[in-house]
Amino acid sequence: MRTNTTNFIATIFLAIILSLVLPWWSVMIAALATGLLIPLKKIAVFFTPFLAILLFWAFYSFMLSSANDFTLAKRISVLLPLGGNPYLLILVTGIIGGIAAGFAAIFGKQLSLAIKKD
Repeated sequence: MRTNTTNFIATIFLAIILSLVLPWWSVMIAALATGLLIPLKKIAVFFTPFLAILLFWAFYSFMLSSANDFTLAKRISVLLPLGGNPYLLILVTGIIGGIAAGFAAIFGKQLSLAIKKD
């Protein structure tokens, strides 16, 4: 349980730092690094970074959208089949980022196992 919390916090921290200077895929680098350095077991390898980045992206996109009264989010959610709901768009954004981070963390775990094997 302690490593799950450590991985969660480290993933969010690295994602925040890296997102200041890198594009959207910086969350994948953060999840890969924490998956490589902080060992997790079984399904937690995917879901811990998934939840960390889901919360980070959802919170970050909410903060950016609330600054302009969700104007752009409403327009984008009309283009997508979301019924014009900006909050649903924020959730979808978080899920997409979480999936990307989860797969990157799995790759980091597999990379750490390959390095230990040699």
